[in-house]
Amino acid sequence: MVRLRTNAWNEFGPFLVFDTEIRKIISTTKAIESVNARCRRAVNARGHFPTEQAALTCVYLTVMNLDPTGAGHKRWKKALNAFEMTVAGRLIPQIQLHTQ
Repeated sequence: MVRLRTNAWNEFGPFLVFDTEIRKIISTTKAIESVNARCRRAVNARGHFPTEQAALTCVYLTVMNLDPTGAGHKRWKKALNAFEMTVAGRLIPQIQLHTQ
């Protein structure tokens, strides 16, 4: 933390302005890397796919199996609320476009 403060405070300081829920989402690059690794592992385990659709199905099933209970969706409600307050009106129209 001391090295961070002395070497990269200009980049790290603005990060602290955001709400806690937003900081959790922003710092989930490791989670994204984990999803990529799981997909890569599933594809490599099967080797050759007869069609592109078969490969896409494998990736889809892998992603759907990451959180079979659906508990991950509950964590997003607070983050979406915090994002909406921070970016005021720029987020909700996009979400509505994707859900229709």
